[in-house]
Amino acid sequence: MSGLLAALFILALFAAFVVLIAAQRQRARTGVPIDARVVYSDTGAWEKIEKPLFARRYNLTGKPDYIVEQNGAIVPIEVKPNRRASVPRESDVMQLMAYGLLIEETLGQNRAAPEYGLLKYRDTVFQIDFTDELRGELLALLDAMRRDLDARDVPRSHEEGARCRACGYRGECGQMVE
Repeated sequence: MSGLLAALFILALFAAFVVLIAAQRQRARTGVPIDARVVYSDTGAWEKIEKPLFARRYNLTGKPDYIVEQNGAIVPIEVKPNRRASVPRESDVMQLMAYGLLIEETLGQNRAAPEYGLLKYRDTVFQIDFTDELRGELLALLDAMRRDLDARDVPRSHEEGARCRACGYRGECGQMVE
């Protein structure tokens, strides 16, 4: 009987080890650092999906994939699981910076503003430092977007053929790229 108990105990330890490895791999796929605590998630992977963050001052709203606390710092994480690149796209950097601004406005009274964010592509994690220069670029971009809201016609960006081919307005657009 004690041999059976020992075998069951070893089997239970092995199962726990397999579950731990699977959890670590899942974290690696999300870009969430192992030593970080998830405080917000828009994916439902750890907890219920949270409400969007809203910054009245900038009239900006958004839902980062994750917000984690690591060594006392708050860090937003945006995951682009199918994207491969050796440098991050500017639009992804601006999106991550916007999340930093949202966190600063919504959680800032209790914590320091994020100093950086993590952008997770399929095979790479980029650390994007939230500099004053990057903040200025984001605020200028937000101003330009607000001006475009009142414009009658806004020229579209057609620099990426694959994105253009997947666009839902392709049939109505006379500016498509092949």
